[in-house]
Amino acid sequence: MADSYVQSMLGENERILLVARQHWFVLLSAILLEIFVALVVIVAISIATINMPNRLALFGFVLVLLPLLSMLHDIVAWKNKEYIVTNRRVIQILGIINKSVVDSSLEKVNDVKMTQSFFGRMFDYGDVEIMTASELGVNMFKQIGDPVKFKTAMLNAKENLGFEGTGSRVAHPDTIPAMIAELDVLRKKGIVTEAEFQSKKTELLAKM
Repeated sequence: MADSYVQSMLGENERILLVARQHWFVLLSAILLEIFVALVVIVAISIATINMPNRLALFGFVLVLLPLLSMLHDIVAWKNKEYIVTNRRVIQILGIINKSVVDSSLEKVNDVKMTQSFFGRMFDYGDVEIMTASELGVNMFKQIGDPVKFKTAMLNAKENLGFEGTGSRVAHPDTIPAMIAELDVLRKKGIVTEAEFQSKKTELLAKM
């Protein structure tokens, strides 16, 4: 479920289809050292305080607190790094307090490339590269969890773009023939019915 910040960015008739994050391996690799340091400090302080409990108790608490706070920051940062597919665009959100948001309109997506290593296929993570016609050119999502599901959701949303009865896609006279051709492809694939195709076709032709 997306948070209120994400909901506030959605346009009229825009809805969230999928929310993804980087694989939990990414989080584990970030906090593994901090866990190890915290355990070492706890063991060391536990042994040392046997002889000098009053002097080392507070110092040991501070030492343990530092890696724990760093680990908490990494967990929150991982949770707030989201990759969202809506019925209009792909949104990348970074940051805990200061947010960085990058949008890729589905209309401008030219190609999608997914890369998975052997371990990526085994543990279900990979890289998804989106090539667009915008100024950004390429948008790379590194080590995303369940990349096949993410790619499929994005391609399905792009294929259905403009044919959901929401009016989200503006029809211009010079683009109407191409839109009808795209609609015909969806009809042949069974995504839209013959009646829906004829209705939308009539609507588009009336705008020429």
